[in-house]
Amino acid sequence: MGRRPVYDYDMVVIGAGAAGLVAAGMAALLGAKTALVEKHRLGGDCTWMGCVPSKTLLKTAKVAHDMRNAQRFGLASFPPVISFERVMDHVRSVRKQVYDDADAPPYMEKLGVEVIEAGARFLDPSAIEIREASGQTRRITSRFFCIATGSRPKMPRFSVTPLTNETLFELTSQPKELLVIGGGPIGIEMAQAFQRLGSTVTVVTSDTRILVKDDSGHAEILREALASEGVSFIFERQVRALDRRPTGLIATLDDGQTILCDAALAATGREPTVEGLDLDNAGVKLGKKGIEIDRHCRTSRRNIYATGDVTGRYEFTHIAEHMSKVAVTNAILRWPRSLDEKHIVWCTYTHPELARLGESEADVRKRGSQCSVFRLPFSKLDRAITEGETAGEVKVITDRSGRILGASIVGVNAGEMISEYALAMRNGLRIAQIADTIHPYPTYLLGNRLTADQWYTRQLDSPLLGLLARVFGYRGLRKGASVL
Repeated sequence: MGRRPVYDYDMVVIGAGAAGLVAAGMAALLGAKTALVEKHRLGGDCTWMGCVPSKTLLKTAKVAHDMRNAQRFGLASFPPVISFERVMDHVRSVRKQVYDDADAPPYMEKLGVEVIEAGARFLDPSAIEIREASGQTRRITSRFFCIATGSRPKMPRFSVTPLTNETLFELTSQPKELLVIGGGPIGIEMAQAFQRLGSTVTVVTSDTRILVKDDSGHAEILREALASEGVSFIFERQVRALDRRPTGLIATLDDGQTILCDAALAATGREPTVEGLDLDNAGVKLGKKGIEIDRHCRTSRRNIYATGDVTGRYEFTHIAEHMSKVAVTNAILRWPRSLDEKHIVWCTYTHPELARLGESEADVRKRGSQCSVFRLPFSKLDRAITEGETAGEVKVITDRSGRILGASIVGVNAGEMISEYALAMRNGLRIAQIADTIHPYPTYLLGNRLTADQWYTRQLDSPLLGLLARVFGYRGLRKGASVL
């Protein structure tokens, strides 16, 4: 027998965003000698340009909105005095705090990870060349690799470079007129945030509605909420040109319409970051959406894995983390864990929030299956009524036996509420078991149980119950069964 090759590392992770941090930390905790290679800064898109700054800005914008609308709660309303510079300082301080607490090199080093600040390119399936900022290069080898280099915004070809999520949070002055190009989660979240902070926002999308991957009725509830706050929408149109004028920018749509603005935010999708990796040297196949992987997150080379946005699968931090756990479990423990693609969940963090899990009603009917749909408007949820947050609905889709196929929730705390259905669906629970679970009153999560209660309500229409009533000699007419 030949001797086993000696490698510098057991696992080298390329890219230090959410996917890379989880992969490196988990590999090290499992006993693998691990290096984390990142040419910019640890934390990636989520910490610096995505989840953390955007949700911080959304919270600040909500406070401003609540101040303007305090009369709803019997208080005096007054316009907030907004210093955009101080708002953005706050956003940056929060993301720095998150970075220091969980992403910075000392934190990873405590886990046993060697952090290498350098770019990387493959020399062959077992070796990469790393190039440090000084220009110095060296070759390192590893038994396994995990590519987690993330994604970047797709850039429209305009004469003026628009803002993206990579530059938005570096603004020092607030645009009075903001054009948002794209009706996906990033565009819609930032449209509401800037409108609430005092900008006038127009959203232009080539689609017929916003958030096309979400329930259409729930997306319309959200659009109406944003429109009531002043956000304007233009559907089925594309921005063909963006030019600079002495007074600002002018966007030209494909129908000739023009829009004047101070700034434009492009939020029209993302593409994988693979430039400079020399994937061909490693024999790693690149597909149309990203690096091709199997259900174990393994690429076309058995010792090389890829996780997160670079695969083009699901561009969510929580999915990136899940993928990295799958990859490391397969690589380091040799345990055949697979991606859970049946229980994908996501949320758009506007106000109200819009969360989605599993299949939609349209998905189920498209494949020709029967389903039951259970709905509960937030106007029937006492906690929502007490807080004046009645815009919204819980919608759950099950098969005829009550097995949960999917759910959509639009409303305050939808992102928290959807997790209960995700847990139930992941573990094979039926909707009746949520109905049987005691929930504290009054809470938003009680809305999940009230929705599930409808499963039992529908059983009240069973002829068997009428027969039992006659056997026991009950004299009621059971009128309520038809109206609950």
